[in-house]
Amino acid sequence: MTTPTETAPDRYSYWQNAPLSIAGSRVLVATKPGVFSHGTVDPASMMLAEAVASLGKSTSVHLNCGNGLVPAAAAVAGGSSVLWCSDRSLPSVQATERTMAANGIAGSHVVHAHGTHAFPLALAADVVTIRVSTDKLALQQLIWEAFHALRIGGKCFIAGANDEGVKPAVRLLESIFGMARLDAQHSGHRMAVATKTQIAPSSLTDGTSPYLDPDHFREVAVTLKGVEHTLFSRPGVFSWEHLDEATQLLGDLMDIRAGESVLDLGCGAGALGLTAATLSGTGRVLMVDADAEAVRCAARGMAKAELGNAEVRASDVGGAVGDETFDVVVSNPPFHQGKATDLMVPRQFIADAHAHLHVGGRLMLVANRTLPYEQVIAERFGEVRTLHDGRRFKVLGATR
Repeated sequence: MTTPTETAPDRYSYWQNAPLSIAGSRVLVATKPGVFSHGTVDPASMMLAEAVASLGKSTSVHLNCGNGLVPAAAAVAGGSSVLWCSDRSLPSVQATERTMAANGIAGSHVVHAHGTHAFPLALAADVVTIRVSTDKLALQQLIWEAFHALRIGGKCFIAGANDEGVKPAVRLLESIFGMARLDAQHSGHRMAVATKTQIAPSSLTDGTSPYLDPDHFREVAVTLKGVEHTLFSRPGVFSWEHLDEATQLLGDLMDIRAGESVLDLGCGAGALGLTAATLSGTGRVLMVDADAEAVRCAARGMAKAELGNAEVRASDVGGAVGDETFDVVVSNPPFHQGKATDLMVPRQFIADAHAHLHVGGRLMLVANRTLPYEQVIAERFGEVRTLHDGRRFKVLGATR
């Protein structure tokens, strides 16, 4: 057994403002690890920012707003007076709020949600921007909602990378709006624009997905540790169509005793947390996730199961847990930001797991077997145990 290290400086929570030039105006962008495009300048967001900078005073809506660059450019360089922004990622929402403050932009509305369902129904925007996401159905919802949020004559700009599916996204934009044109392309990224010319969408076939209704959920029956539950899921939530192999593995192995308190760190649709709440019986179970849709899904599953000992919160890793501690932490942490592997996020999961365990409390974590988490856990806890070592996944454990 090794001696646990002292807590290192919290680089994950360190915010900084990066200056960018948009149409001759200086825009400050707030960023930190875990925020979309942290450490890079996203070409698609730059295209959108340049586009809105030339539109003048307007009411603008920004979906998948990321670090807030695009709405900030709309206000600082473009003179947009009313801003509505949403992102399903809590770190991105927090970044956008900080970006607005750093640029002295007052009166903006930043919502932790996917799409416009939390916006006023009577909103008639002049401009909508969408940073393309890789999930087709989740993106379809955004384009559909963008059409309905625009006034006649309003414009929708979408941008993304070729390897993120921007080409089919442009075709989808064209099918809903009637026509669209390519407005910019470079560095493997494209931006297209469409104008709303009629009240009804052009394509009815692209409006038939039931997931265009934000209150429609996919139901997934799961059995973990002999406990049956119904999960509720939405496009873009991790492994939203079925229970993933890693979660199944951890769920069948996790040891939750009667009355124990449990933190499900990065809960997704809630499979581990719901199972833990049932196994514990009377112990408090807290499920947290940064994805707004995952939080809604887990809350719906909790209500369906009628679990009075469970709670769901939106949280950037353990940020919303406060000073609460638990007997057990379970986690299937993400290790991607976009298409890139980013180990700073799972490092923070491990650090927060340690911080929110009682002395003697247990961590159980599942990961791709190629990821080097053993050293990170050992440095934090002073020990690490391999509970399962499979062909694709491993389950690691440690005691505080």
